[in-house]
Amino acid sequence: MIKKVLVTGSAGFIGFHLTSELLKFGFQVVGIDNLNDYYDVKLKLDRLEVLNEFVSKHKIEEAYRFFELDISNEVTLGKLFKDHSFDIVVNLAAQAGVRYSLKNPQAYINSNLVGFSNILECCRNFKIEHLLFASSSSVYGMNIKQPFSTDDNTDYPISLYAATKKSNELLAHSYSHLFSIPCTGLRFFTVYGPYGRPDMAYYSFTKSINDGVSIDVFNSGDMLRDFTYIDDIIDGIIKLIDHKPACVSNNITNAKAPFQVLNIGNNNPVTLRRFINAIENSVGKKAVENLLPMQPGDVPVTYANIDPLASLCDFRPSTSIEDGIEKFVEWYLQK
Repeated sequence: MIKKVLVTGSAGFIGFHLTSELLKFGFQVVGIDNLNDYYDVKLKLDRLEVLNEFVSKHKIEEAYRFFELDISNEVTLGKLFKDHSFDIVVNLAAQAGVRYSLKNPQAYINSNLVGFSNILECCRNFKIEHLLFASSSSVYGMNIKQPFSTDDNTDYPISLYAATKKSNELLAHSYSHLFSIPCTGLRFFTVYGPYGRPDMAYYSFTKSINDGVSIDVFNSGDMLRDFTYIDDIIDGIIKLIDHKPACVSNNITNAKAPFQVLNIGNNNPVTLRRFINAIENSVGKKAVENLLPMQPGDVPVTYANIDPLASLCDFRPSTSIEDGIEKFVEWYLQK
């Protein structure tokens, strides 16, 4: 039986790649996005055009629909669920970015809290088989234990963005426990690749190095990041669709719920220096660096323990930072 999947944020970076791959696997996909102007809307429209071209080329128009829709609007979201019989929901719609949350906190409340609660209500009312939703490695805050494990305490986020993602996990667990909704939270670790977000460091660094403009290197470059290539991320998400969590209690309480939170990262953090060198080698130019102190809300290290995910669905990220950056730069220079 062909499953019908709702992908929220389908014009976003991860949503675009996921939608494309789901269509290749034969799923029916409905994508929604509010097309906000957090970054250049043209990039979002370009992603949608690529999807439309793929659908047209393979003559699978009946398998894909897109609607411009904001998940914070409970009326239009509820009508969408009523009009389409979704089996699976992958919620990737969110206001992204740690630093932007310092400037526009209300955008995070509307999308990440109000919008996500609307998603949960719709999943409850329309008996969704499995909800997968985006969380973030930022929930670990200034965690001093490495690598980050989903058993670690995440009660002390250091940015509003992280706080909203932690809140998503708590809300989802409550709904899962109360209404038996199978929920899987995905803590993404620094996802990068072609068609990526311009506000991410790898994108802005590539642009600046290519243009001969200096780059801001925070904490004087003394940071480690668990960069995860987009193809590895998408492979993990698709594998998880059929791995609904069992209804069990965790090791802290007796509250039973079909709920799980998983790290999805590369499990191989690299230094900011190696990251910059990879961009320099791919672009063919040296960076001009402006060394700065750590920014508020940033963390010095991200490092994912992915053992539970690997055990569950044989998740094995295989893209090195050098190979991944080379693929991104190739796309960037040709766009």
